[in-house]
Amino acid sequence: MIMDIHTLVTEGRLADSLHIDQAGTEEMLRLINEQDKLVALAVEREIPQIARAVDGVAVRLRDGGRLFYVGAGTSGRLGVLDASEIPPTYGASADTIQGIIAGGWKAVFETQEGAEDSADLGIRDIAARAMATDAVIGIAASGRTPYTIAALKEARRRGCFTVAITNNPGSPLAAVAEVAIAPVVGPEVVMGSTRMKAGTAQKMVLNMISTSVMIKLGKVYSNLMVDMHCSNDKLRQRAVRMVMLATGVDEEMAMAALTRCRLQAKPAIVSLMTGADFARATAALLQTGGFVTNAIEQLAAEGA
Repeated sequence: MIMDIHTLVTEGRLADSLHIDQAGTEEMLRLINEQDKLVALAVEREIPQIARAVDGVAVRLRDGGRLFYVGAGTSGRLGVLDASEIPPTYGASADTIQGIIAGGWKAVFETQEGAEDSADLGIRDIAARAMATDAVIGIAASGRTPYTIAALKEARRRGCFTVAITNNPGSPLAAVAEVAIAPVVGPEVVMGSTRMKAGTAQKMVLNMISTSVMIKLGKVYSNLMVDMHCSNDKLRQRAVRMVMLATGVDEEMAMAALTRCRLQAKPAIVSLMTGADFARATAALLQTGGFVTNAIEQLAAEGA
């Protein structure tokens, strides 16, 4: 595929930064900051499409499927980053959300630019992992990366729910996806450096998708991330505070409940709110899909 980058919004030249090489440090930073302010507005315009993506992904994950992010370069790294943060934050299995980057794991740390031009590699990477029950999100600022387009095509051929995240309207990547999200942020301060505004927009969209999906899967109670892994002292302290905020008990009672519940905040909260022991609290959570509110209501109705 020949890429005519001259027509891409992300490859345009920003008039406001034509003389940035002559600017003082503060002027330079203000110029970058002014452009960054445009990113949230561009993402806001895509909320209806982001909502479609969230709902589609949530259905697949609720039914036992997985989510794959796929991309090259900065876009691929952003997918890997978002995927890697889900297990410790929301207690999800590392298999639930995975990042696939052109060139493999080495490409996370060292540029493997040639890999993005290989459609065959994109097909192989998806074929080795994705099944019809899964969701696949292709990420590419240009929307014309051969690797990512081929990967998303293969995912859709396999029956996966497919989403495109790009920063150019009407892109080939968007055309092969069921849902297309395209926050158009305009030319970069440094021409073509799409790790800047385009990358920021992609990161915002990925945050919105993964966070909203986790909420819809019962990983959040109120605004507390109650399914996180208590894997270090900081997280254990955070879990104690979450249990205190959720139930109104003091620190000693919160810690005692967490200890009884194997350092799991969700059953600790349910136990404190209903009087149920760890086994009954856990069973209620399983029966209600992991939603704390629903588990509390069920146990209350049963007279726990």
